[in-house]
Amino acid sequence: MTGPPPLRDPGHALTAAAGLDTGTGERDLSRPPGEEVLRAIVEASGEGVVLCGIDGVVVMLNAAAAEMAPEIVVGRPLCQGSAASLFEGEHPDGESRESDHGRRRIRVRREVFGLSHRAWYLRDVTTDAARTDALLAERRRADFLIEAGRRLSASLNMRRCARTAIELATPFLADAAMVVLPPSGRRHAGWLRLTSTDRSLQEGNVAVADTAQVPGLAEALAGFPPVPSRWLDPGQVPGWLLPDRFGVAGHLLVTPLPGNGVPAGALVLARHEDGPPFDEDAETLVRIFAARAGAAISAAALYQEQSATNAILSSDLLPPPLPALAGAELAGSLRAARQAGLIGGDFYDVYLPEPGESGESGDPLVVLGDVCGKGARAAVLAGHIRHCLRTLLLLEERPEHLVALLNRSLRGSPTPNSYATLVLGALSAAPGGHVQVNLAVAGHPAPLILRLDGTVQECVAHGPMLGAFAEADLAPAGVDLAPGEVCLFYSDGITEAFGGPTGREMYGAQRLKAALAGCAGMPVAALVERLEQISTDWLGGDVQDDRALLAVQARPSR
Repeated sequence: MTGPPPLRDPGHALTAAAGLDTGTGERDLSRPPGEEVLRAIVEASGEGVVLCGIDGVVVMLNAAAAEMAPEIVVGRPLCQGSAASLFEGEHPDGESRESDHGRRRIRVRREVFGLSHRAWYLRDVTTDAARTDALLAERRRADFLIEAGRRLSASLNMRRCARTAIELATPFLADAAMVVLPPSGRRHAGWLRLTSTDRSLQEGNVAVADTAQVPGLAEALAGFPPVPSRWLDPGQVPGWLLPDRFGVAGHLLVTPLPGNGVPAGALVLARHEDGPPFDEDAETLVRIFAARAGAAISAAALYQEQSATNAILSSDLLPPPLPALAGAELAGSLRAARQAGLIGGDFYDVYLPEPGESGESGDPLVVLGDVCGKGARAAVLAGHIRHCLRTLLLLEERPEHLVALLNRSLRGSPTPNSYATLVLGALSAAPGGHVQVNLAVAGHPAPLILRLDGTVQECVAHGPMLGAFAEADLAPAGVDLAPGEVCLFYSDGITEAFGGPTGREMYGAQRLKAALAGCAGMPVAALVERLEQISTDWLGGDVQDDRALLAVQARPSR
């Protein structure tokens, strides 16, 4: 009895089928692999594989390819059916390209095998593409918000901020954008509008009652949370909301612009009918953008309100226009150490007394002073002194008595450091075109007198600083100005300015006297301008203290 036939090598059948075994155990590399091996290799691939003949007919495909493109059938041409778009067009061998097929994103690569076969490799990159698209979209949103923050913070003008907001919103967020500003009063609200096709700014006003015609707008202006876009019917929008050339709005979104405690307005966005709706991501982005736009508009509105208030308050602290006087000409210059505020502790003023019961008016009074400190606080004290003088002139005209009353007022002031120096001069006409100047000096540099021959004299009047002592013991003086002669009032910011060639040298009274002497014969306005220029040049741009000049010239003879 013979035994069972000997067992063959388990891999022998596969080897023989593949044409690699000649029966002697040697490999025959000249024979091509069989179909079973090819199918096993194709199925083992991590990609979808479609094998075609030279005529383009499908010879073989694996299960991965059949899942991605069920329309591909063995025995049929590859470029037929709904999957043909994956394989059409110029496609260099070995290079990949991506194509959408149904809900999939498929990466396709073609390889050539010999003269008779081509293989197409398919990989489903839908998930990878979705991640990449999401990353790119998030990057675009981040770049948009960064650019929005940069541009919105570049201005403190409310209208300019609103315009920037709609310029940013179109076309990134919508096809049309409108910012409705908070109502000014109770009647109208201003708006600015821009579309992606027409970049010309459109502006107008809408009655507050008409804002209720736009779904969600009245609520947004009141600061209520935004209503989701899907709840807003774009068919209800009134004709004034969108320009005629925009067409029919298909999607609408209304978002409040949060401000500093109060709403800064509302942002209205619209998209065309064929455009994408406002999904949750878009609405989130719009809310973030609206918060930044609202903060910018609110800051600009607050700044404008404060600027208007400051302008009103400071207008009474600025030096007044100098009036024309009979027999005398005036010129003045005031430079604050803090030029941004234009106001400081130096001041000058001219008072023209009202006519009395007899019809005659008193002498004009000129004053130049310097209060303790700089900036707004000093300017307030200076304004207080100017108003006190105006009130006191109703009761008293003599300069030395006015100074004593001012001293009592400053001594009783609750404001700390209410100290000041000043010069008062009462001007009266004298025979021969002369002008008599009766001076009272309180702790201030004495005025300088420029005579016709170019000599400079210093007035002998003197007295203590105001607000420092209970009694103001003054030594008044009178000065007679011939036609063309000048009495110069100045503050210590002129003489105590450090600068010059070394930047550390004080200007001093002697240099001022020499500069004044060089102005002999000049009109009074040119004289003040010249002295101001010399002082500025000495400082070399380093403004250290307030500087004031006031010149009184007896009108020159014609």
